[in-house]
Amino acid sequence: MSEAALRGVVVAHGDLADALIRAVERIAGPADGALVSLSNEGLGPEGIRERLTELVGDGPAVVFTDLREGSCGLAARQVCTGRPGHVVVTGANLPVLLDFVMKRHLPLDELVKRLVERGRNSIGATPEPE
Repeated sequence: MSEAALRGVVVAHGDLADALIRAVERIAGPADGALVSLSNEGLGPEGIRERLTELVGDGPAVVFTDLREGSCGLAARQVCTGRPGHVVVTGANLPVLLDFVMKRHLPLDELVKRLVERGRNSIGATPEPE
């Protein structure tokens, strides 16, 4: 898969999507359009779906949402279900988005497995609970 072909769309509540993408670019440098943001601010379910459909486009895409349930997660699943090359990753966080930008050249199935594992491994507590 071509690095330029895979797009990531971050769909989140309020300003979270923009803030996450700014943080990724601050750490990793410009992402060359690899990530675009969509806020649910002022949009109902239909508005989120319409805007998300435009942003995802026809090429392969990974849609990252802040929450699995709720307007963003639901719209993402509705837009991507049944579309080959479109995957929804819920619970997006900074380590996941950084990994996406750095590894988006990988085959989609391999990349998605890696992203989910990265997200799970990035959550911890210090000290570890007994």
